[in-house]
Amino acid sequence: MGRRDLLTAASIVLAAPTIIRPVQAHPGLKKARVGFIEPGTQEANGSFLAAFRAGLAAHGWIEGQNVTILDRWVENRPERVPEIVAGLLADRVDVLVTAGALVTKGTISAAPGVPIVIVGVGDPVAFGFAQSLARPGGNVTGVASSAGDVLSKRLQLLLEMSPTAKRIAVLTDSNDPAREAQWLQPRDDALKLGLTPVQVPVATTEDIEREIPGLAGRADALFIAFNALMVANRTKIATLALANQLPTSCPIRNFVVAGGLQSYGFSLPNEFRRAAPFVDKILRGAKPSDLPIEQPTVFELIINLTTAKALGLSLPAALLARADELIE
Repeated sequence: MGRRDLLTAASIVLAAPTIIRPVQAHPGLKKARVGFIEPGTQEANGSFLAAFRAGLAAHGWIEGQNVTILDRWVENRPERVPEIVAGLLADRVDVLVTAGALVTKGTISAAPGVPIVIVGVGDPVAFGFAQSLARPGGNVTGVASSAGDVLSKRLQLLLEMSPTAKRIAVLTDSNDPAREAQWLQPRDDALKLGLTPVQVPVATTEDIEREIPGLAGRADALFIAFNALMVANRTKIATLALANQLPTSCPIRNFVVAGGLQSYGFSLPNEFRRAAPFVDKILRGAKPSDLPIEQPTVFELIINLTTAKALGLSLPAALLARADELIE
């Protein structure tokens, strides 16, 4: 457990009331239907749905009482999105929740005018999903995922942990609308630091299985883009990288739990919880066009000590002290 977790737990204990009452559904709320479209599989990403469901319950939307969540899993096959959306529209959903730029893009095309709440989309304005973060102007709102400074910080942390690395492989999804940003930002940051960036575009799980072992002799470390394909294959990526002695810079904690070396980024389950207030407001009559798109506000550094040991890395004490969580 990290230092921040201990402080949070202590504050919860001190502030806890004597009687804890369960959340009750608000009797005045209409019965609603929410479509939930996740890019991966339920087996790998079921915790994201659980986080979203908990967020809705905190706002009085209790499944089985006043809301039905129709969860659909793309299973890393984005070509299925139009069919999935058509089925949800036939089920008369009131709002759709989508994750990732690729699934969101397909959903917008298949459901014009239907309220959409996004999670984990890097730059919804650049992708044409919204006119601005402050005033989206269309049918899309929700929680974006920032890049820029976070990507630069991730590369710096990777070098602190693996100071001898000179060649940095950047794993990107060639199908993602954000593919250029996924490559250009870390490429430019690496060049500024005198490193050699190597782009590794993939589009399928099979590509990942082939490309990572092929990095032997070409790269000293692996920088992983934040993308639905990567999240769905986080265990495979972490396992292959370790087998090929590649320290990994991961976008979120889930990768490090799966065996990646370190991550610096937001909590994806928390971002799904943050999507719930948007759904709540829309179900109460708000328009997506009037709901500002939010960005992550809390970032966490997670380090896997077991992986570091397996890679033969000696981590600076100052870096360990800055970590929010150390996994052993």
